[in-house]
Amino acid sequence: MRKSLALLLVIALSVFALVGCASNNNTGDNTGDSGDKVKVIDIQLTQEEYAFGVDKNQPELLAEVNSFIAKIQADGTFEQILKNYFGDGEPQAVVSAQLDNSKDQLVVATNAAFEPFEYTVGDKYCGIDMEIAALLAEHLGKELVISNMDFDAVCLSVGQGKADIAMAGLTIKEDRKEYVTFSDKYYDAAQKIIVRGNDSTFDQCQTAADVEAILAEMDSKTRIGVQTGTTGQFYVEGDEDWGFSGYNVECVGYRSGSLAVQDMINGNIDLVIIDEAPAQSISKAINELN
Repeated sequence: MRKSLALLLVIALSVFALVGCASNNNTGDNTGDSGDKVKVIDIQLTQEEYAFGVDKNQPELLAEVNSFIAKIQADGTFEQILKNYFGDGEPQAVVSAQLDNSKDQLVVATNAAFEPFEYTVGDKYCGIDMEIAALLAEHLGKELVISNMDFDAVCLSVGQGKADIAMAGLTIKEDRKEYVTFSDKYYDAAQKIIVRGNDSTFDQCQTAADVEAILAEMDSKTRIGVQTGTTGQFYVEGDEDWGFSGYNVECVGYRSGSLAVQDMINGNIDLVIIDEAPAQSISKAINELN
C-alpha cells in the first residue's frame, strides 16, 4: 500500500505508544523474514463471520443496513474499500461530528484500535468499518458520529441506547445478541498467532490441528495475550457457544492487539492470538520499524 511520510510517522508513533494505527495486509508465514521482530503463524485457527450490531429497537435501521451491505457488495464499493487496506488503494479518512441530540445523526460505537477495520490517524478515523460507516450515514441522510470505546463496551453501548449500531470488527456470537441484532455478515475472519521473530515453536505446523496440539501441551506458565472481549480471549479461555475447549495457560487481556504484541516484544508474554487482518497489520507495522 502507498503511504505518505506523515502516515508512516503516525504508524511509528502509534506502535511505540502502544496504540494500533497501521493499515496493511502482508501475507504472513511461519518463518518470517530474517531480523523481523515478530511473525504471524499463517494458519487459521477459527472460522468467523463479521457483522454489524444494530439497536434492537430500530428494526427499520436493520433493514436499511442489510440492504446497504448487499448494495455495496454488488456494485463493487465494498471491494474497493478492501483494496484501500489490502491492495493498491488509499485509506479514506473519516471525520466524526459531535454528538448533538437536536440533529439527525447515526451514532456508531467502535473500538478504534483494531486496524485495518478501525483505527485513528490524528483526530480522524480510518479503516474498513469506518469507511462503510461514512457511506452508510450518507446513504441514510444522517450525520455520522463515531463513539470510540473499549471493545467489550461496544455492544453494551448499543443495548443501552447510547449508540445506534456497533461497527467494530464484530464477530457474530450468541451472547452478544442479548444487546444487539446482528446484520447480515459482511466479512469472513479467523484467529491467528503472533510470535517473536526468532520463536520456532510453530514453524513445522501445517494445520490448525498441529498448532492446537502444541497449545494443548502448554501449561499455566505460558502467558498468551489477547484483546479483551474478542474471539481470541474466548479461544484461549474456552467458550461453550463457540465450542472452544480452551487451554491450560494464563490468558492476559489488553485494550488492543498492538499493546499485546508490544508486551510480547518486551518479554512479558509468550505469544498473541488475535484476528487475522489485525495480526498482519500490526506485525507489518512493527517489522517496518526495524
